[in-house]
Amino acid sequence: MVEMVAVPAVAEDLATRFTAAGHRLYLVGGSVRDALLGREVSDLDFTTDARPEAVLALLEGWAEAVWDQGIAFGTIGARRHGATVEITTFRADAYDRVTRNPIVAFGETIEDDLVRRDFTVNAMAVELTGDAKRFVDPHGGLAALAAGVLDTPATPEESFADDPLRMLRAARFVSQLGLTPAPRVVEAMTAMAGELSRITRERVQTELSKLILGTHPRRGIELMVDTGLAELVMPEAPAMRLAIDEHMQHKDVYTHSLVVMEQAIDRETDGPDLVLRLAALLHDIGKPDTRRKESDGRVSFHHHEVVGAKMARRRLRELRYPKSVIDEVSQLVFLHLRFHGYSAGEWTDSAVRRYVTDAGPLLERLHKLVRSDSTTRNKRRAAALQRSYDSLEERIAILRQQEELDAIRPDLDGNAIMALLGLEPGPLVGKAYKHLLAVRMEQGPLTHDEAVAELRAWARENGVG
Repeated sequence: MVEMVAVPAVAEDLATRFTAAGHRLYLVGGSVRDALLGREVSDLDFTTDARPEAVLALLEGWAEAVWDQGIAFGTIGARRHGATVEITTFRADAYDRVTRNPIVAFGETIEDDLVRRDFTVNAMAVELTGDAKRFVDPHGGLAALAAGVLDTPATPEESFADDPLRMLRAARFVSQLGLTPAPRVVEAMTAMAGELSRITRERVQTELSKLILGTHPRRGIELMVDTGLAELVMPEAPAMRLAIDEHMQHKDVYTHSLVVMEQAIDRETDGPDLVLRLAALLHDIGKPDTRRKESDGRVSFHHHEVVGAKMARRRLRELRYPKSVIDEVSQLVFLHLRFHGYSAGEWTDSAVRRYVTDAGPLLERLHKLVRSDSTTRNKRRAAALQRSYDSLEERIAILRQQEELDAIRPDLDGNAIMALLGLEPGPLVGKAYKHLLAVRMEQGPLTHDEAVAELRAWARENGVG
């Protein structure tokens, strides 16, 4: 079985040093799992019987850089020849089960170490020291990997009580690796979902982002929703499961949003896009709060994009996402319905300009989101929508050529406005600037004389100068 694990040269080199010092060294965890799956292994994880001080001594003169921020937990990091390694002394931890902090205890054997790991597919190791390499798999991780099953070395209840974040990691591995959780894992997640509240928002966000960026994010999200984890992470997702009844019939917004996310993923061109995927998942989260039955019996969701943008901003902020991600996702949610006013192409050039300027650098993502937001089974209707958007993109391209649309500015800048009207810097300059920008959006480029005349007309109407 060892032959199936390609051991990098840097690992062999490191093992030589540990062998010479009389210590054992094992490649472990995700490094072994990914090697067996044929996935690229960039960061290498090791475990050893050597205590942290001995590991530091062995790395001296070998590593180009060493960091010991995790030494209290037995972990030393290092870098050599572009490879990053983490070496952790065998662990046999207990947990206080109030926070998620381990009561650090070093183990004596590789078996002690592997039983405390999160999942069996991460509880495999390859011994690199000694006369021959040895594959260590006491919990059937290889068989589970081959069967596509996600299970825990100990009971899932014990594992999740030690560290509730492991429940969210389960959903993440479903997304990343396409694994199916064992029934007992699903049962434990469902019963213990509330324990996730012990975990910091920052760590929850990290796992959620990895899930969203995985190969099968829909499966990961569905597991979160089905087990109740989503209620603590992103409750807006299960809230989209609108009941269908004879009075308020409407397609299930939750399923629709998952399909839109999958269709947006199909349109990615530069690898997984967190902002696009989050926007696709959340684009309709405002619908439950805006759902109304009209007098004619139809169901409406007026202004759900406005409500949804606020909800997305609030949820992503609560999850401690960076401001740039919050701003971009909420703006895409806010704009995703704008195109539907275009329909048969009756927009003026001004409306097209405003669409582009409001989207700004998000325009390409907005194109992908809007095109993905069609899950109708009516092929004729779906084709008509795509043709209509083709028409809009063609008009955008033409206007870009004519006007350099991406950099629309008023025909006079602030300095010119102040000079022409004799103003000092202040709010009036900003108001004049906004007026000229609005004129520019409505009428297209003006000559210098036309812009000056427009400015002076505005000044007279507003008693300026």
